[in-house]
Amino acid sequence: MNVQWRHLVASDDLLITNAIGQGVARISRSDAEVTLEMADARRFRAVDAESLTEQMLGWRLPLSGLADWLRARPVPGHEARTIVDAEGRLQHLEQDEWQIDYQEYRDSRPLRMRLSRPSLELRLIVDSWREAQP
Repeated sequence: MNVQWRHLVASDDLLITNAIGQGVARISRSDAEVTLEMADARRFRAVDAESLTEQMLGWRLPLSGLADWLRARPVPGHEARTIVDAEGRLQHLEQDEWQIDYQEYRDSRPLRMRLSRPSLELRLIVDSWREAQP
């Protein structure tokens, strides 16, 4: 699966596609509501992406922590256990029942990561970064 993600402080928009580029689902977060739109146009709503994706897709998307974890930092205010490498980069993070292993960096940003929790493993490869313009 591939994910295109646009993250802002007040909103998120994720398009999940299969290996040949067909849309599987779109997840949108705005303020306190998350909407999941399936490829067949069915829509579902919830207060958080984690429970909604687990119920509808069968796996739990850790949207609430992902923006920080992709920047190789723990979510502020949440208990965390970290391990850093010899260069001071985050190598392993345990937070909110997730274990995140940072497998490769490029230009001081994580390139490859593995997120896992019991019965689920997500592997992320960051193809490109684009910072939002103020």
